[in-house]
Amino acid sequence: MTFFERFPLFYERFFEKLFFLPEGHFAADRYVRLRRSMAVLMFLVTMVPLSIMLIINFHQYQNILKQETVNQLTMLENKTKHSFELFLQERLSAVRYIAHAYTTEELTDENQLKEIFFTMQENFSGFVDIGVIDNKGIQVNYVGPYNLEGKDYSEMTSYRQVRVKGSYISDVFMGYRGFPHLVIAVEKRMRAGRNMVLRASINIETFNEIIASLGLGPEEDAFLLNNQNVLQTPSKFYGQVLEEFPIEFPSRSFQPTLMETTDPQGRDIFLSYVHFSKLEFVLVFVKLQSKIFKSWYALKGQMIAVFLISLVVIAFIIFQLTGLMVRRMRQADEKREAAIQELEHSQKMSSIGQMAAGVAHEINNPLAIINEKTGLMLDLLQGKPDMAKRDKFMDQCNAIIRSVERARGITYRLLGFARRLETQYEILNVNDVIKDVLGFLDKEAQDRNVNIQLELDPDLERISSDQGQLEQVFLNLLNNSLEALKEGGDIVIKTWEEEDGRTAISLGDNGCGMPKEAMKHIFEPFYTTKKGKGTGLGLSITYGIIKKLGGDIKVWSEVGKGTTFTVYLPKKVVAEGGTSDV
Repeated sequence: MTFFERFPLFYERFFEKLFFLPEGHFAADRYVRLRRSMAVLMFLVTMVPLSIMLIINFHQYQNILKQETVNQLTMLENKTKHSFELFLQERLSAVRYIAHAYTTEELTDENQLKEIFFTMQENFSGFVDIGVIDNKGIQVNYVGPYNLEGKDYSEMTSYRQVRVKGSYISDVFMGYRGFPHLVIAVEKRMRAGRNMVLRASINIETFNEIIASLGLGPEEDAFLLNNQNVLQTPSKFYGQVLEEFPIEFPSRSFQPTLMETTDPQGRDIFLSYVHFSKLEFVLVFVKLQSKIFKSWYALKGQMIAVFLISLVVIAFIIFQLTGLMVRRMRQADEKREAAIQELEHSQKMSSIGQMAAGVAHEINNPLAIINEKTGLMLDLLQGKPDMAKRDKFMDQCNAIIRSVERARGITYRLLGFARRLETQYEILNVNDVIKDVLGFLDKEAQDRNVNIQLELDPDLERISSDQGQLEQVFLNLLNNSLEALKEGGDIVIKTWEEEDGRTAISLGDNGCGMPKEAMKHIFEPFYTTKKGKGTGLGLSITYGIIKKLGGDIKVWSEVGKGTTFTVYLPKKVVAEGGTSDV
């Protein structure tokens, strides 16, 4: 007989033996044995699945927690690696361009090199100095804060490497400057073998800023290593720049690789690392397991406590109330199911109630009622010419009607914003768009005593653009100006036509202004100078809209003097399916 054929017989014999009651015993013994047999069976049937579920839940929750950590570290590492590589490649491209775009005479001319370096610093952050090295390794021209002209670099690794490879990005080192920095060097090849090397140094504070922008918590650490496991940026847990990292990596990996290990301080950690593909650097993220699994340990303790309490309660119920247990369990299940259904019903009703409350507060309905009632009052007043203070009442009613119309216009404009999700080109007048937007903010400007001056060109030509998106642009810029102004400030809005046919719009204020460092980042997503208030998305969205519409935006600002944004819009825009001319 096969197993499946014998299983029913085994099953039947097992229960016959378990519940077998010999004849001739007293009734009390029979019930004791029956209750004991039922209790053992029910206890096993109840506790075995619970135990298995407890173990499975422990394992699954821990795996999910680990996977979430892996996904978070992988995403963060890829993003940060890309930022580092992009930063260094941009600077290498800048140095390479200068090396090939300027002649030897221009690079060896001190004043010319100063102009070049000034332009580099304006366009690329992080550059400390720049120097020109001849084919003997002597620095023949130098611009920077140190006295390094005439220094011999012929024995330096960076000089030897660039002569072999043509370009080179070094590790972080001290060198003649006496502070941690790295070098980007590019060889300028010339005839007769008189090659020159253009050598620029970069302050690693820029690296620190990239890592600081990640917003790591106290249990997290991120840093950069070279291929010799030497720290290129400071580490929160493992030392300062140029100190050796104490943990070895098992293999070289160009994809984020996670390993669980113990650091020299005896802490269990998640360590994720990735090698740069074209640079001799390793990006490392460290996260303490104790912090990650803190919630898991708490849940584990709670589940074990619940499990033990359940064990005691179930044992008590089984051994003391065997006859009533099935019925009570069924009643408890029914009550629990009813409670869940009642909770779901309550949640649905709550959602419906919130929706109903939102619809009840819909603006236009009460506005319509106010308008009708006020109109009725005006009609009644018209029929009573001798009423005391009739004119005053009529003026007040007319003021109410004007306010209703103004509020209705605002709601219509808001609905217009909601409908414009995709770019819809139309022929429009920019002056009219600006006036419509001011309708949103004139009340706030009056309350704050802000004077808005309009210097709009009355002969401004109409253009083809998207009115809804332009309204969003001007609204964002005006909101920024209002937030930058103190009580009694001024905002000046101008429009004019450029010589090249573009329409120009400037929005200037005399508010607090911005430092130069902030102006470099204002169009970057999530960058904000509003401490704890702004999201950092307004100007980024504004910049994206202007570019999508084929225009450009520029900014001037000075601390204490104010800020001016200038928007340039084309008369000709390229849309799907062809070109639209005005």
